[in-house]
Amino acid sequence: MTSVGATDTRFALAENQAWELAEEFGTPLYVLDESHLRSRARTWKAAWPHGDLSFASKANSTLAVLRIMASEGLSIDVASEGELRAALRAGVPAHQCRLHGNNKTWEEVSFAAAVGVGKAIVDNFQELELWQEANASLPLLLRLAPGVDPKTNAKISTGQADTKFGFPIADGQAMEALRLAIESGLNIVGFHCHVGSQLLDPGAQVQGGVQLAWFARAALNELGFVAEVINVGGGLGVRYTESDDPLPIPEYCKRLYAALSETLSDSLSPELAQEPGRSLVAESGVTLYRVGAVKKPALGDRYVVVDGGLSDNPRPALYGSRYEVRPIGVTGPGVPSRVSGKHCETDLLFTGLTLPEDLGPGHLLQVLCTGAYNSSMASQYNRYPRPATVLIRESGRADLVQARDDWESMFARERLPEDL
Repeated sequence: MTSVGATDTRFALAENQAWELAEEFGTPLYVLDESHLRSRARTWKAAWPHGDLSFASKANSTLAVLRIMASEGLSIDVASEGELRAALRAGVPAHQCRLHGNNKTWEEVSFAAAVGVGKAIVDNFQELELWQEANASLPLLLRLAPGVDPKTNAKISTGQADTKFGFPIADGQAMEALRLAIESGLNIVGFHCHVGSQLLDPGAQVQGGVQLAWFARAALNELGFVAEVINVGGGLGVRYTESDDPLPIPEYCKRLYAALSETLSDSLSPELAQEPGRSLVAESGVTLYRVGAVKKPALGDRYVVVDGGLSDNPRPALYGSRYEVRPIGVTGPGVPSRVSGKHCETDLLFTGLTLPEDLGPGHLLQVLCTGAYNSSMASQYNRYPRPATVLIRESGRADLVQARDDWESMFARERLPEDL
């Protein structure tokens, strides 16, 4: 691992490592560093001794990542039956899993109840009925909408009043849901919220947590309900570019805990839980691309076209996300450049860059901070194979933990009627 700045905690490959991995495993290639992953998990565990720390596996549900997180003592937040099955395949005990989802099906609820997930987070009134039908005794948390609008991309804002997630507090739905759950005999143990992602300041998550704490006090006063768990979700941001300045994990946790403790006062002492995802894995990964065509249009910056694109990183197209891009082994004067993919779209991956003028076909680019939401959001658009994932072990060995799609696997689910 190389150091990339005084306050920069991102993993980056050395030049010789990048070339060796590209030659052995091909490109595009996701690369994760085991030592970095474990270090992030341990930093989080040390900073949050107040209760359950759960890895939001939607960020990266590669089986190797799930096993590492579980081995470091984290529970696993799963948002679907597929993510739950991934955790189980990774050897994570069901009781160490936390089931999420805003539209759970009967199949998901009954499967989760059958295997014995540790906790489930209930999103809506219809779901309350499903858990009753499943006759489930497992601990349940009500997901609440605290009415907090975070300063982040609108597509990853989830805690505001107008949201598809959870029971709104402001209009009384949350208290009504709690009353119904108690009357129906469900094992409600507390409350959950998640206000949004890529939060570079703890303000929104603190507000959300404080709203949960106030609601817990109101539930005690109105219904005599004693909350055993308050889960404030996740959302701490990471350093995608030099302009991003996320609060250090210990300071972030310190501020959040102080606000929760002050609000709860002496009336309640629940377990306090968090669900980091991106903050645990994003900075532990990079993506390697190989340069193909280089074009200079009549107007605008030069195009550097790589052998990947929005099928292996849809975030720039979805959210306008920015990343730091580093050429491998190419130096010299820079020229304004933009990196595009090879799909049948505009497919602009990275813009506003200055890259060496000598950068050309066959050279490698390393993109930092791609450990979260790249592999898990990858597709086969244009029938391009999804990339492989390599894990650099603590010993320095590189292990393939996710194979690149091959043509047989790509077409395995296709069925061609014989009479066509």
